[in-house]
Amino acid sequence: MKRILTGDRPTGKMHLGHFVGSLKNRVSLQDEYETFIMVADVQALTDNYNNPEKVRDNVLEVTMDNLAVGLDPKKVTFFIQSQIAEIAELTVLFMNLVTMEKVMRNPTVKTEIAQKFKDGSVPFGFINYPVSQSADILFLRTHLVPAGEDQRPMVELSRDIAEKFNATYKTDVFPLPDLKVGEFGRLVGTDGNAKMSKSLGNTIYLSDTPEEVEKKVMSMYTDPARIKATDPGHVEGNPVFIYLDAFAPNDQRSTINDLQTRYRGGQVGDIEVKKYLAKILNAFLAPIRARRAEYEQNPDLVREILRQGTEKTRREAVETMKLVRKAMKIDYFA
Repeated sequence: MKRILTGDRPTGKMHLGHFVGSLKNRVSLQDEYETFIMVADVQALTDNYNNPEKVRDNVLEVTMDNLAVGLDPKKVTFFIQSQIAEIAELTVLFMNLVTMEKVMRNPTVKTEIAQKFKDGSVPFGFINYPVSQSADILFLRTHLVPAGEDQRPMVELSRDIAEKFNATYKTDVFPLPDLKVGEFGRLVGTDGNAKMSKSLGNTIYLSDTPEEVEKKVMSMYTDPARIKATDPGHVEGNPVFIYLDAFAPNDQRSTINDLQTRYRGGQVGDIEVKKYLAKILNAFLAPIRARRAEYEQNPDLVREILRQGTEKTRREAVETMKLVRKAMKIDYFA
């Protein structure tokens, strides 16, 4: 069976953007692939090194969010990145296979540096994290990475490193991983920003209460040129309608088509459309909230899922490193 590797930085609870970008694919693929979910605490520390409590506190949070959307711990392996020492070893070996210029051309890295390190003082660990992320992907000899479109440069770098390793050492240790992006790729934020992000404060969390969801939806950005309900409105690019397309069940399609027609014709106001969206989102989130509540009441079960998964993953990592050392002629005591 082919393998999936994907994961999340434990810096906060997960939101609708995560669901659209990756979580939905994880759930649908868990029966077809051997699936590993990494809680990427080492990655999180690259820009939270001075706040390790934040990272530690969110390890269970992101695990519960994954479980809540329907990932089955009997089918899916959850593990904590920092507990797999072989990833760090592989990162060091991979650093010889990629140039600094290539890493710095990565658009995701450039964007995050601009957002998070405005004073220009960037930890080297952050600059190096694309190489570390390649090790994250490849140490399990992964075939598929379900992730958001913004992760494409990272997966492409992983492919480049795998290809160069295999060619340099005349081996086939690493398959070339592919990226699988969700149907919508990237969900805009509630403020109309191109990406929903914790750091931008434009999120609807999977764990938000019905009241919190309604409050956020009612304050959503729509069509700035529309002053009153009788003004013709734009549906294309309108976050409210984007969310309806992403989360409304198929049996609501005729209602959405009607709202779109009336919105374009100035026959329905933003408030009515937003109230409908809040209803749709809360219906979508209700079973997720219910599953999450069960895990919140039993945190020891979540820890045990992580412990067992990490032990299993470590065994796989050891096997990969045996193959790597043999290919590189550094298996001195094998």
